[in-house]
Amino acid sequence: MSVGDDRGANRWSQGTRANVLAALPKSAHPGALAALREIDNAEDIDKAQVAIKAFEIDYGAKYPKAVAKIVDDTDVLLEFYKYPAEHWIHLRTTNPIESTFATVRLRTNVTKGPGSRSAGLAMAYKLIEAAQTRWRAVNAPHLVALVRAGATFHKGKLLERPTEIIPTEPAGSAAREAA
Repeated sequence: MSVGDDRGANRWSQGTRANVLAALPKSAHPGALAALREIDNAEDIDKAQVAIKAFEIDYGAKYPKAVAKIVDDTDVLLEFYKYPAEHWIHLRTTNPIESTFATVRLRTNVTKGPGSRSAGLAMAYKLIEAAQTRWRAVNAPHLVALVRAGATFHKGKLLERPTEIIPTEPAGSAAREAA
């Protein structure tokens, strides 16, 4: 199994980079890392897709396996662009999850294990409950309800009518084609 395959929503993890770099020789790593950062830090989905295409052009001929790891998962890798721009910073990182469970892991190691399953669950619950007071709030919390309701976002902005991203034909062009 590849590194990071079980990470779920946030696929731009160290695992993704490690999988791509594993398919490249060490001499290509600096350039590839720069290209991956360009994809990861793109301003919007269009620029990310251009950066992926540039990666494909630069490395596709010599290292097709490395390119396949990016190109095959493009939709999943760029999924967070379908959410509000204010939330992108939260979606790009797994640190909140890691830091929360680091507290639990540290206490479990210090106490040499919880003893029983129920004691472990109680300890984890209390530690996470105490840790949540230090969590950073979500940017634009008013948009969370819209996301949960299934609102459509394009390039980080709410679309009132999801058809806005589909180019429309000028009125009467269909009539001209029929004639």
